[in-house]
Amino acid sequence: MDTSTGCTSPAATQVTRETAARPWTGVLTALTGAGSNQVGAAIGAQAFTAIGPAGVVAVRQLVAAAVLLPVARPKLRSLTWSQWWPVLLLAAVFAGMNLSLYTAVERIGLALAVTLEFLGPLAVALVASRSRRDGLTAALAAVGVYVLVLPGPASDLTGIALGLAAAGCWAGYIVVNRLVGTRLDGLQAPALASGLCALGYLPVLLLTTTVASWTLPTVVRSLATGLLSSVVPYAADLTALRTVPPRLFGILASAQPVLAALTGLLLLGQHLQAHEWVGMAVVITANVVAVTGAAAHRRG
Repeated sequence: MDTSTGCTSPAATQVTRETAARPWTGVLTALTGAGSNQVGAAIGAQAFTAIGPAGVVAVRQLVAAAVLLPVARPKLRSLTWSQWWPVLLLAAVFAGMNLSLYTAVERIGLALAVTLEFLGPLAVALVASRSRRDGLTAALAAVGVYVLVLPGPASDLTGIALGLAAAGCWAGYIVVNRLVGTRLDGLQAPALASGLCALGYLPVLLLTTTVASWTLPTVVRSLATGLLSSVVPYAADLTALRTVPPRLFGILASAQPVLAALTGLLLLGQHLQAHEWVGMAVVITANVVAVTGAAAHRRG
């Protein structure tokens, strides 16, 4: 502050503006990561007819490992079994979550698959507390899923089951990631898990190579999926969490189903019916309530 004139100096004004802009920058970064994730999934879906969901997942894991391993540089020789077994679990979760989600996307569409998958973190948030509010939130989520799916003779029950399997894997990812975070520093755990998952998918990639037609568009789409759905979102989340509180970050993550619906509409021509929009809105509301409730419980 310039005491002689009573006015804020240009330098101080600039610092204030930058400080005030940081949360908004974090919000935009988080939403950019979420949008990138859905765009990558939609681009990957365009390669399903050529190499199938498993082939796309195999390439995605190879890209993630190729980027994360050189950055993290895990010290393999110094790792103990107590560090290795959570990493192995995390690799299994990666493999199951991506394959079940992408297969669900192929069968029931991007928006419905992503919304069902989003029940995973919601379940983790609700299990952490057993208040009456949480019970009502769980009931609200169940109603939202029913309205979203409206099960009937024409429903793709296999696709719905795969979406729910992806939700279970996401819940497992949250639990296991918390564990490995206490045993390995930095990006070592996700880098190692990505590398192991990529190794596990090598036979799938080799089989796909022998039976599928790897055209240039297919290769480009698969590589783009790896970058947009693995590398970009992870970097964006790490950057956003430096300025965005966890509660707000959780609320922003609830935009994933909406972004999936818009991406599916624009890139894949997947239109949602009225009941699907309503069900999706109810599930998102349940997630927001769960996140805010968990934040209030921690403050209390």
